Amino acid sequence: MMRNRLSVLARASAEYGDAVRVPLGPKTLYLFNHPEHAKHVLADNAAAYHKGIGQVHARRVMGDGLLTSEGETWRRQRRTIQPVFQPKRIAKQFETIAAEATAFVATLRAAGANGPVNVSEQLTALTLGVLGRTLLDADLSAFESIGESFAAVQDQAMFEMMSLSAVPMWLPLPGQIRFRRAQRDLTRVVDQLAADRVARPGGARDDVVSRLVDANAQQPDPVAGSRRMRDELVTLLLAGHETTASTLTWAFELLDRHPDVWHRMHEEAVAVLGDQPRYEDLHRLTYTSMVVEETMRLNPPVWLLPRVAQEPDVIGGYGVPAGADVVVSPYLLHRHPDYWKEPERFDPERFAPGRSTGRERYSYIPFGAGPRYCVGSSLGLMEAVVVLATVARELRLETVPGYRVRAEPMLTLRVRGGLPMTVREAG
Repeated sequence: MMRNRLSVLARASAEYGDAVRVPLGPKTLYLFNHPEHAKHVLADNAAAYHKGIGQVHARRVMGDGLLTSEGETWRRQRRTIQPVFQPKRIAKQFETIAAEATAFVATLRAAGANGPVNVSEQLTALTLGVLGRTLLDADLSAFESIGESFAAVQDQAMFEMMSLSAVPMWLPLPGQIRFRRAQRDLTRVVDQLAADRVARPGGARDDVVSRLVDANAQQPDPVAGSRRMRDELVTLLLAGHETTASTLTWAFELLDRHPDVWHRMHEEAVAVLGDQPRYEDLHRLTYTSMVVEETMRLNPPVWLLPRVAQEPDVIGGYGVPAGADVVVSPYLLHRHPDYWKEPERFDPERFAPGRSTGRERYSYIPFGAGPRYCVGSSLGLMEAVVVLATVARELRLETVPGYRVRAEPMLTLRVRGGLPMTVREAG
């Protein structure tokens, strides 16, 4: 599991079927890999399951943000930020995202003139910038260390998961030293964001920071309220940029290996996007949307949905005890041979209009399912489609010859070590 988590789970499912007990040290994982199983755990009986292995351990490094909190705390957090993701407000963010995507093309073009570009790193900077402008009303480029700090947080969260939190946090291990440094840095960032907002009151602000500052002002315990606000902002910063950056990184890698798909997407982008892209163009980027959806099928940014059973339950005829670590993996579900023909093949046509009719709903869950369905899914999809189309219209990105692309399943499914690519003009 330490060396190759994806292979262990895939082999277990392939050899033993849709319901497997996987021993993991003193624990046992109950792996369920059928759409009906996912529906039961994530939606129908969601109240009987709390966040599980990995995400529970992430609480030690991320606090009680929207990703890790439970019960009334989670419901309050969700109510606070939900209005920011209303469709009308998301539609208003299109021009901002389009402007950032256009600037990103210029950045790639300039950086590519000096040799291969780490596209993964560039996309992280882009998605952080978009997050800042669309949700936080802030310029995150002033905080250059955010990307590095989040990498340290993810490393520590995964270490916590694999060690089952058995290693004391005070031990001066290199990873834990990096994490503590990152934690201090992220606290500094979110405190500065909040302080800037308090210093600039007034106006019709409807961004996440303003909502959290207002909610914190109503808390009876200001110290506890500030801590919760930090947790929520750190979680939003991580989840709000990392998932989209991961999806786009995998998309560019897949497009390089499938030039016919890139060519068709390039032609669509040229035909649809004018000098000034408009929100109305989004629904015409049909093939680009198909590419994004197929990318998330093969490489879902959230590859694991762990839960802990709060009471005894029966899933698909199999009993699980209270306290059981139950795991549903979108990565495996999206490759289930009963629901996906040639599941390892990259084929955007799977998501052509009308092709999804009759498909099992829970065989494709890139944003989770049930009450904890990703609140930012619409904004993330729009950002991925706009960025991909804008870049494909102008540029062709090619992976450096001989570079081995490997998946790194952390809190999100990343490309290990980044993705060096050569930047060429699309013509």
